[in-house]
Amino acid sequence: MYEPIRTKSVHRAMADSPHDFPRRSREEELDIQLAGHLDALLTVTDELRAVAPSADLDTAAERLAAQVTRLRGGSEPARASATTSGSAPRVTTLHRQAHALAGRALVVAASRADAVAAILAAERMDAHTAALEPRELASH
Repeated sequence: MYEPIRTKSVHRAMADSPHDFPRRSREEELDIQLAGHLDALLTVTDELRAVAPSADLDTAAERLAAQVTRLRGGSEPARASATTSGSAPRVTTLHRQAHALAGRALVVAASRADAVAAILAAERMDAHTAALEPRELASH
């Protein structure tokens, strides 16, 4: 009727050998997560620079790249130069994406206690909010 299990469970086997795979500290995990959010924000910023060039976006892209490089231990982010023409809906969508990514980066930077990244993320949120306000008011 019932036969007892004769082998160790997978969970027990993993618990018995904790040194078989590398572990990261909470700080390392937050660094990886923050670098990812800032890198994604950099990508959207580069796209915005291609469709709606501005000195503010150029400065923001350089600051974002510097932070990603710092968080990745000197490894610079891959950057693509997009050459597309922009339309108002496309620019609005990119600003919304950038705002959301900056918000995610702000949350991780705050939990990591990284003041420089948190300030940068908050500034980018403000800039994208300001960029969205005239467009959203005009669409109503």
